[in-house]
Amino acid sequence: MAVCLAVVGFCLPQPLLAAVQTDQASAVTDVTLHKSPQGNVLIGQVQDQQGAAQANVPVVLYGTGRNFPVEGKTDRNGFFSFSNLSGGVYQVTAAGGVGAYRAWTPGTAPPSAQPGALVVAGQDLVRGQCHPVRHTCGGLKFWLSHPVVIAGIVATAVAIPVAIHNGHAKSP
Repeated sequence: MAVCLAVVGFCLPQPLLAAVQTDQASAVTDVTLHKSPQGNVLIGQVQDQQGAAQANVPVVLYGTGRNFPVEGKTDRNGFFSFSNLSGGVYQVTAAGGVGAYRAWTPGTAPPSAQPGALVVAGQDLVRGQCHPVRHTCGGLKFWLSHPVVIAGIVATAVAIPVAIHNGHAKSP
Protein backbone atom coordinates (compact mmCIF):
# COMPACT_ATOMS: atom_id res chain seq x y z
CA MET A 1 0.00 0.00 0.00
CA ALA A 2 2.79 2.43 0.92
CA VAL A 3 4.62 1.66 -2.32
CA CYS A 4 1.47 2.42 -4.34
CA LEU A 5 1.04 5.76 -2.60
CA ALA A 6 4.69 6.60 -3.22
CA VAL A 7 4.36 5.79 -6.93
CA VAL A 8 1.19 7.90 -7.23
CA GLY A 9 2.96 10.73 -5.41
CA PHE A 10 5.82 10.67 -7.91
CA CYS A 11 3.49 10.45 -10.92
CA LEU A 12 1.16 13.30 -9.99
CA PRO A 13 2.72 16.74 -10.20
CA GLN A 14 2.38 18.68 -6.97
CA PRO A 15 0.55 21.65 -8.55
CA LEU A 16 -2.35 19.31 -9.33
CA LEU A 17 -2.70 18.60 -5.64
CA ALA A 18 -2.53 22.27 -4.67
CA ALA A 19 -5.51 24.57 -4.24
CA VAL A 20 -7.20 26.03 -7.28
CA GLN A 21 -5.31 29.06 -8.53
CA THR A 22 -7.30 32.28 -8.68
CA ASP A 23 -6.86 34.99 -11.27
CA GLN A 24 -4.27 37.45 -10.01
CA ALA A 25 -3.04 40.76 -11.27
CA SER A 26 0.35 40.86 -12.91
CA ALA A 27 3.17 41.20 -10.40
CA VAL A 28 4.86 43.93 -12.45
CA THR A 29 2.89 46.71 -14.16
CA ASP A 30 4.21 48.39 -17.31
CA VAL A 31 4.32 52.20 -17.07
CA THR A 32 5.56 54.91 -19.41
CA LEU A 33 8.17 57.43 -18.32
CA HIS A 34 7.44 61.02 -19.36
CA LYS A 35 9.97 63.32 -21.02
CA SER A 36 10.78 66.55 -19.16
CA PRO A 37 13.71 68.97 -18.74
CA GLN A 38 14.73 66.96 -15.62
CA GLY A 39 15.04 63.77 -17.71
CA ASN A 40 12.61 60.88 -17.83
CA VAL A 41 10.00 61.17 -15.08
CA LEU A 42 7.89 58.50 -13.39
CA ILE A 43 4.59 59.95 -12.21
CA GLY A 44 2.06 58.26 -10.00
CA GLN A 45 -0.62 58.67 -7.39
CA VAL A 46 -1.27 57.22 -3.94
CA GLN A 47 -4.91 56.41 -3.18
CA ASP A 48 -6.67 54.69 -0.32
CA GLN A 49 -8.77 51.57 -0.91
CA GLN A 50 -11.83 53.72 -1.71
CA GLY A 51 -9.94 55.67 -4.40
CA ALA A 52 -9.41 58.90 -2.44
CA ALA A 53 -6.07 60.65 -3.01
CA GLN A 54 -3.60 60.57 -0.12
CA ALA A 55 -1.93 63.95 0.45
CA ASN A 56 1.53 64.49 2.02
CA VAL A 57 2.37 60.79 2.20
CA PRO A 58 6.04 59.70 2.09
CA VAL A 59 6.86 57.71 -1.06
CA VAL A 60 10.01 55.62 -1.58
CA LEU A 61 11.33 54.48 -4.96
CA TYR A 62 13.59 51.42 -5.04
CA GLY A 63 15.69 50.43 -8.01
CA THR A 64 19.09 49.06 -8.85
CA GLY A 65 22.23 51.12 -8.50
CA ARG A 66 23.84 53.37 -5.94
CA ASN A 67 21.29 56.18 -6.22
CA PHE A 68 18.49 54.19 -4.58
CA PRO A 69 16.32 54.31 -2.58
CA VAL A 70 14.93 57.75 -3.41
CA GLU A 71 12.43 59.38 -1.08
CA GLY A 72 9.64 61.74 -2.05
CA LYS A 73 6.23 62.92 -0.92
CA THR A 74 2.80 63.22 -2.50
CA ASP A 75 1.27 66.62 -3.21
CA ARG A 76 -2.20 67.71 -2.03
CA ASN A 77 -3.80 65.61 -4.80
CA GLY A 78 -1.83 62.47 -3.93
CA PHE A 79 0.51 62.71 -6.94
CA PHE A 80 4.25 62.03 -6.80
CA SER A 81 7.07 62.07 -9.33
CA PHE A 82 10.64 60.85 -9.57
CA SER A 83 12.87 62.37 -12.25
CA ASN A 84 16.06 61.47 -14.10
CA LEU A 85 15.16 57.78 -14.46
CA SER A 86 16.03 55.26 -17.13
CA GLY A 87 13.95 52.33 -18.27
CA GLY A 88 13.94 49.41 -15.84
CA VAL A 89 12.10 47.77 -12.97
CA TYR A 90 11.25 49.86 -9.92
CA GLN A 91 9.36 49.33 -6.68
CA VAL A 92 7.28 52.12 -5.14
CA THR A 93 6.13 51.98 -1.52
CA ALA A 94 3.80 54.44 0.19
CA ALA A 95 1.35 54.34 3.11
CA GLY A 96 1.52 50.57 3.54
CA GLY A 97 1.06 49.91 -0.16
CA VAL A 98 3.61 48.65 -2.63
CA GLY A 99 3.82 48.26 -6.39
CA ALA A 100 6.37 46.90 -8.83
CA TYR A 101 6.63 48.70 -12.17
CA ARG A 102 8.52 48.15 -15.40
CA ALA A 103 9.26 51.67 -16.60
CA TRP A 104 9.64 52.26 -20.34
CA THR A 105 11.38 55.27 -21.86
CA PRO A 106 9.16 57.50 -24.00
CA GLY A 107 8.34 55.93 -27.36
CA THR A 108 9.33 52.39 -26.37
CA ALA A 109 6.43 51.35 -24.15
CA PRO A 110 4.02 48.63 -25.25
CA PRO A 111 0.41 49.70 -25.95
CA SER A 112 -0.73 48.15 -22.66
CA ALA A 113 1.58 50.38 -20.57
CA GLN A 114 -0.10 52.68 -18.06
CA PRO A 115 0.67 56.43 -18.07
CA GLY A 116 1.63 56.35 -14.40
CA ALA A 117 2.01 54.27 -11.26
CA LEU A 118 -0.92 53.73 -8.90
CA VAL A 119 -0.15 52.74 -5.32
CA VAL A 120 -3.09 51.74 -3.13
CA ALA A 121 -2.47 52.58 0.52
CA GLY A 122 -3.05 49.90 3.11
CA GLN A 123 -3.04 46.96 0.71
CA ASP A 124 -2.39 43.60 2.28
CA LEU A 125 1.34 43.26 1.89
CA VAL A 126 3.09 39.90 1.80
CA ARG A 127 6.85 40.06 2.06
CA GLY A 128 9.05 37.23 0.88
CA GLN A 129 12.66 36.51 1.63
CA CYS A 130 14.03 38.13 -1.51
CA HIS A 131 13.96 41.77 -2.57
CA PRO A 132 11.81 42.06 -5.73
CA VAL A 133 14.21 44.33 -7.59
CA ARG A 134 17.71 43.44 -6.37
CA HIS A 135 17.12 39.65 -6.14
CA THR A 136 19.13 39.27 -2.95
CA CYS A 137 18.19 36.73 -0.30
CA GLY A 138 20.38 37.73 2.62
CA GLY A 139 22.83 35.66 4.65
CA LEU A 140 21.48 32.17 3.96
CA LYS A 141 22.24 32.44 0.26
CA PHE A 142 25.75 33.66 1.08
CA TRP A 143 26.50 30.74 3.40
CA LEU A 144 25.03 28.13 1.06
CA SER A 145 27.16 29.44 -1.80
CA HIS A 146 30.41 29.12 0.19
CA PRO A 147 32.52 26.13 -1.01
CA VAL A 148 33.51 25.04 2.52
CA VAL A 149 29.86 24.80 3.57
CA ILE A 150 28.99 22.81 0.44
CA ALA A 151 31.95 20.46 1.08
CA GLY A 152 30.76 19.96 4.67
CA ILE A 153 27.23 19.14 3.52
CA VAL A 154 28.50 16.63 0.95
CA ALA A 155 30.90 15.03 3.46
CA THR A 156 28.07 14.70 6.00
CA ALA A 157 25.74 13.22 3.38
CA VAL A 158 28.36 10.55 2.59
CA ALA A 159 29.65 9.89 6.13
CA ILE A 160 26.30 9.36 7.89
CA PRO A 161 25.05 6.49 5.67
CA VAL A 162 28.51 4.84 5.80
CA ALA A 163 28.57 5.10 9.61
CA ILE A 164 25.05 3.68 9.87
CA HIS A 165 25.94 0.80 7.56
CA ASN A 166 29.16 0.02 9.42
CA GLY A 167 27.35 0.18 12.77
CA HIS A 168 24.97 -2.56 11.66
CA ALA A 169 27.70 -4.81 10.25
CA LYS A 170 27.81 -8.23 11.88
CA SER A 171 31.08 -9.47 13.36
CA PRO A 172 32.25 -13.01 12.35
